[in-house]
Amino acid sequence: MRRLAAGNWKMNGVSASLDEIRALLALHSDPACEMLICPPATLLAPLAVLAAGTALSVGGQDCHQNASGAHTGDISAAMLKDAGAGSVILGHSERRADHGETDQLVAQKALAAREAGLVAVICLGETEGERDAGRTLDVIGAQLAGSVPDGASGANTVIAYEPVWAIGTGRVPTLDQIAEVHDFISRSLNARFGTAAGAIRLLYGGSVKPSNAAEIFEVPHVHGALVGGASLKASDFGTIVAALSAA
Repeated sequence: MRRLAAGNWKMNGVSASLDEIRALLALHSDPACEMLICPPATLLAPLAVLAAGTALSVGGQDCHQNASGAHTGDISAAMLKDAGAGSVILGHSERRADHGETDQLVAQKALAAREAGLVAVICLGETEGERDAGRTLDVIGAQLAGSVPDGASGANTVIAYEPVWAIGTGRVPTLDQIAEVHDFISRSLNARFGTAAGAIRLLYGGSVKPSNAAEIFEVPHVHGALVGGASLKASDFGTIVAALSAA
């Protein structure tokens, strides 16, 4: 299993931001891990051109569950694929909260992504209230069961655990807390998918930065990271890539 450093640019970046990609590729022309950047939709095609033939792959941040139709402002998985994407982030907590996305909808989008030939990076995570109430594993288990469609494998699915209360806040769970959730996800996938689950990569996300990446990557069943703000700068993301390559 090759580890994965994925960057989610969210609603950030204009054409000039592609200079950070050039700088990243100058730092890591052949890293020991995979690199993925998911830019805003406006930058997807030019980034794909820039990344062609390099160690960097490109992904979308969401897709519609339908292949086409009267859905103003939405983007289908096939459109992402056509623009050069190989992956798509689905079920991010910001989409679940801001757009009311349910586990069922996320699963439908994951199937649409699979049909288009994209890897679905499916996000799971508990809120602070759920964590404080001792419901973390119940919440993660329900999201995992509802958001991941049948037939998941390492070829079509990546799971990202992102505790909602840690995203962009600077707060990070303890290493033991991360280990507990990743172990739970691993065991749950094994119980459902059998041997196919062994190739599904589990990413940690939530305030991953250069200063804490190395210790996070030492946690069992952490196969990489889904990085937010720190992926916007080549120097920061490059340090995370280096830590993952050395893990």
